[in-house]
Amino acid sequence: MNLALAFAVLLAILVSVADAEWDDAHATFYGDINGGETMQGACGYGNLFQEGYGLETAALSTALFNNGKTCGACFELVCANSRWCKPNAGSITVTATNFCPPNYSPPLNTRWCNPPNKHFDLSMKMFISIAEYSGGIVPVKFRRVKCQTRGGVRFEIKGNPYFIMVLVYNVGGAGDVTSVAIRGNNSPWIPMQRNWGQNWNTGVRLVGQRLSFLVQTSDGMSMTFVDVASENWGFGQTFEASRATLNFH
Repeated sequence: MNLALAFAVLLAILVSVADAEWDDAHATFYGDINGGETMQGACGYGNLFQEGYGLETAALSTALFNNGKTCGACFELVCANSRWCKPNAGSITVTATNFCPPNYSPPLNTRWCNPPNKHFDLSMKMFISIAEYSGGIVPVKFRRVKCQTRGGVRFEIKGNPYFIMVLVYNVGGAGDVTSVAIRGNNSPWIPMQRNWGQNWNTGVRLVGQRLSFLVQTSDGMSMTFVDVASENWGFGQTFEASRATLNFH
């Protein structure tokens, strides 16, 4: 694909994301003003501050979480039609980093994350940016937006020589990863399986080989990262890919 055509396709994708239709949901908050629950959740991300997500995050209800496939996607929210909305607060943008599980126990007014409800459980900082603390729960309008990230896509390698699991994060654009393939310098491309959230695994032995990755997001964009990790990579290490070859489907 030539550069002009690639730019045109990318622009069309970004415009379509930016012009996404607004939908209705509700929002609550967790923790305290400093975050509280910022460690690993259902998407597999570790410390949200260290990984660049901070408090601009949300746990999604079943209807939005999509069994972890929405992890990494970004949403714009505005408080709507409630006396608890802060005047002229504008909108907030959050990244999906966790799951808000259903609650089938009484009372009924605590079942906001149950299917088929669309719900965002925000950090307190993000909630009080658009609504009064006393409100507790407010109706919101939301839409998908492009994720703005700093630095390159990151790959945290876990597991053992017989089982490699890779956490993929800090993905810009659509944000949510739909497929991952891995390649050693002495191997072909190997499709990885979604383990949970944004953790992907393979049982192929690749210790001692340089590692490359092929990542596809929900907007159809594929990113190829060559030689992200050198031959002496180790489990528990994280590698940042600064350059990628882009393709559109």
